[in-house]
Amino acid sequence: MSNIAIFGANGRMGRVLIEAVEQSADDKLTAAGVRATSSLVGADVGELAGIGKKGLLVSADLSANIQQIDVLIDFTLPAALTDNLSFCVAHKKPIIVGTTGLNAEQKSLLDSAAKLIPIVFAANYSVGVNLMLDLVRKAAAVLADTADIEILETHHRFKKDAPSGTAMAIGEAIADEIGRDLSECAVYGREGDTGERDHQTIGFATVRAGDVVGEHTALFADVGERLEITHKASSRLTFAKGAVKAASWVIDKPAGLYDMEDVLGFK
Repeated sequence: MSNIAIFGANGRMGRVLIEAVEQSADDKLTAAGVRATSSLVGADVGELAGIGKKGLLVSADLSANIQQIDVLIDFTLPAALTDNLSFCVAHKKPIIVGTTGLNAEQKSLLDSAAKLIPIVFAANYSVGVNLMLDLVRKAAAVLADTADIEILETHHRFKKDAPSGTAMAIGEAIADEIGRDLSECAVYGREGDTGERDHQTIGFATVRAGDVVGEHTALFADVGERLEITHKASSRLTFAKGAVKAASWVIDKPAGLYDMEDVLGFK
């Protein structure tokens, strides 16, 4: 039985994570944190997630429950990452990080903390998306010499970062497979007279609309044919269940930076 705590329990993903842990027969939610200024401090976690009273109250101080915590899950905001990592390092607890939109400095913080505690960091925790990463690598190895590569992604209107972390992970998987540097070959928008397409580029197209949970397509387009590899998510519970699976997996691992492909055994 894994005892799990959640940072940012009041967020969209935080509430779904509560539900995912509740649905897991092998895990137990033992703490759920929010900012001290939140009006939800003291609320029942089950009522917060819309699944009925569970007898566990939302807290602004997770250290009060630290003896009952094996691992923590963080799907908050980049600005909260430093404090959340520091908390886990101080208490020698592993952490699952699903926060996207991290800058280079924040990713460096992950690398530093991973020397001291085990961390799973993934742009997307769904099984399907991580299988997709494997598939796009295989497609790129065969098609990249002649096909143009584009990545299309759609998310709900509330998403703050673009392209999505998953879209970037797809781009990085493809670029790594074919020996390109994504920071040099990525094109994030086109407007006006752009001239002919540079075959070496990897294009990104972003849509933000409505309540779309997440859709990603890797397009390999040659003259006369094209291959599209697409993943569509219809529920955030898919991501939350993957994060809970990662939480159970990472508990007995040595310090290091892992990803969801490690968790699923794709590597």
